[in-house]
Amino acid sequence: MKLTLLISSIVLIVGDAVAICPGFNFGIGNVVPLSQGFNRWNVFDDSCNAVDGLTTNGNPCTQGIFACSPAPILFDGYTNSFTGLRYACRTDPRSGTCNGQVISVCCRNDGN
Repeated sequence: MKLTLLISSIVLIVGDAVAICPGFNFGIGNVVPLSQGFNRWNVFDDSCNAVDGLTTNGNPCTQGIFACSPAPILFDGYTNSFTGLRYACRTDPRSGTCNGQVISVCCRNDGN
């Protein structure tokens, strides 16, 4: 009985640690500074797999896959590089981290 309870607890903890943005399709990580003035923003699926992203030395809001809100500036939209589908993004208190990157916004396709 105690072993079963322990295993169930471990499964719940691991499940919570892996999932980000419950109810959303993707999460966008905070900026990752690279060399020579370039930055990267990774897009993760809900299992913390990096599935898309943007590397630029320019403004990420004008580089194609992210849309941004007015100040305070946040990503409020994401267009998938592979499918062209658009996703609405917003902050979510249930978001977590993936591969050491804090998830800044969570994104889901609301039918657009």
